[in-house]
Amino acid sequence: MQPQIRHPHAFRIAAVLTALFVVLLALVAARWGPLLDADQDVVVPLHRSALDHPGWTGTNRVLTDWIWDPWAMRALTAVMVLWLLLRRERTSALWVVVTAAAGTALQQGVKALLDRPRPHWVNPVDSAHYAAFPSGHALTATVTFGLLLWLLKLHGASALWQRLATAVAAVSVLGVGFTRLYLGVHWPTDVLGGWLLGAALVAWAVTTYPYTVIHRAERKSPSDGRVRP
Repeated sequence: MQPQIRHPHAFRIAAVLTALFVVLLALVAARWGPLLDADQDVVVPLHRSALDHPGWTGTNRVLTDWIWDPWAMRALTAVMVLWLLLRRERTSALWVVVTAAAGTALQQGVKALLDRPRPHWVNPVDSAHYAAFPSGHALTATVTFGLLLWLLKLHGASALWQRLATAVAAVSVLGVGFTRLYLGVHWPTDVLGGWLLGAALVAWAVTTYPYTVIHRAERKSPSDGRVRP
């Protein structure tokens, strides 16, 4: 089956997501009062709940440290890349690597630039390093599952597999965001920033990918009519 590489709405989606992230970044950098108040209104009751329910807190720590940890997401990305390389789909494999690497570089760069403090608690239930905005867990999960859904679409996976993958992706992306808030290591706007930036990166990858395939096809000799993604 010939992969469907064109996604007509990808550019618009990428532009909107990027604009939303930039607006959020500006508001966080300006320490806009209503936004900071909203952050506090969410994390304070969640922290109280985490203190009152140690069993549920432990479950959230397992989920965030093992199931949805950025290194677990990178391992899933490596599996995708290996699968593509075994199929000799080097362009797709490269696109996955570049998008994942860009996500890591961008979130670390924004963290260093903004240097936003994480929530501070007298009695913390978990700890985390580096600056708060954007959430690396939220961004990495969004990029990883976004790329997985794109590859399934690209290769014409059945509707059933795409629906199952979408359900797993939604639970994972939303779930990891919740764990970071429940454990008191991020503000809601950190998680939202990670989701927006991660989704924007995937959308830009989907937008630009067809042009790479077309350019590669044009460089092939006339005798080789096949173009692998």
